[in-house]
Amino acid sequence: MIRTAALPFLVVIGAAAIAGAFGNSDAEPVDVTVHDTSVDIGIGGRPFTTFFFDRSVAKPYFHPLRSARGTVVTRGFPVVGNISGEDHDEPHQRPMYFAHGDINGFDFWGEAAYPKWSDHAASTFGRTVFRSIDEARGGADAGTLQATFDLVAPTSVLGREIQRYRISGDEQTRVIDCQFSIVAIDRPLVLGDTKEGTFAIRVVKALESPPGHMVNADNATGEKNIWGKQSAWVDYYGRVGTEDVGVAILDHPDNLRWPTYWHARAYGLLAANPFGISYFARNRRQSGAYTIRPGTSLVLRYRVVIHHDDPVRAGIAEAYRSFAVER
Repeated sequence: MIRTAALPFLVVIGAAAIAGAFGNSDAEPVDVTVHDTSVDIGIGGRPFTTFFFDRSVAKPYFHPLRSARGTVVTRGFPVVGNISGEDHDEPHQRPMYFAHGDINGFDFWGEAAYPKWSDHAASTFGRTVFRSIDEARGGADAGTLQATFDLVAPTSVLGREIQRYRISGDEQTRVIDCQFSIVAIDRPLVLGDTKEGTFAIRVVKALESPPGHMVNADNATGEKNIWGKQSAWVDYYGRVGTEDVGVAILDHPDNLRWPTYWHARAYGLLAANPFGISYFARNRRQSGAYTIRPGTSLVLRYRVVIHHDDPVRAGIAEAYRSFAVER
C-alpha cells in the first residue's frame, strides 16, 4: 500500500535541480517501481538498486548498489549468503543503511537476529519499522523516494524516522542524495555516544583494504589514518572484476558536527558517525551524545557517489564542492 502524507519537521533537499550526477546535461532517466516490501530503482534502463523495507527485518536497507557499468560495489551478505569468497561477519552491516547503536539506550545498529555480533541483551535491541511510502517517483533526470518509519523499542515507539532519497546518474556515475530526519514526537530522543553508527555502506570484498584503498578529503589513507578522524568525505576504491570503481560518502556542511567522524574499517565498512566522539577521541570524558527535543527533529544529509576510476580522475573533490553549496 502506498500512502502519501504531509509530514512534520521535514526539511526538503535543496530546491536547485541537479541535472544528472554532477550538474551535466547527460542525465539518464530513472525508473522507480514499488512492490509490497521493496522498491526497484533503474537508471538508463538498467538495474541500479533495490530499497528493502520488510517489517520482519530490523531496519530498511539498499541492496545491491551498482556502478554505471553494472558492477556490484556492495557486499551481498546477509541478504545473499552464497557469494563465493564473501566474509560472513557482522551480519547487521547491510549493504547500505542508516541506523544508530544507541537511541534512548536501545541498539538500532545491531539486530536481535544476530546477538552474537552485539554486546546488547535481546531486550535492548530497537527496530526501524516501516510505516509508509510517501513518495516514489521516476523522472527524465532523477528519481525520488521517501519513506517513514517508527523507531520501535521492545515496549514502545520512541520516535519516527523519515528517509528521503534522490537518485540520478549518467554514463560514468551513480548518485544517491540521502536525507534522514529523526523526529522526536512526545519524548526526547537521545542519540548516545557510541562508535556503532550511523550512515553506512559495506563494500564488496574486492574493495576491502587491501587490495582496495581508502582515502579521505585530507588525503589521509588507510584505516589507521581515517578511522575516528573528521573529514568531509571518504572514498573506498579499487578494482572490482574488470572495472576500476569507487564509492564515496560526502558529508554536508549543514550536518551536526561537520566534518563528521568516520567509523571506517579496512574490512569494508564505511560509516559516517557524528556521535561516537569518546570512542574516536579515545577520551571517555568527552561525549558525542545529542538530544532531540519533543516536537523537533535532527536532519542529516549525505551524498553517495559511485564512480568509475579513482577519486582524483572521478573528480570527487569537485563533486564535494558542488554538494557543499546546496541548500
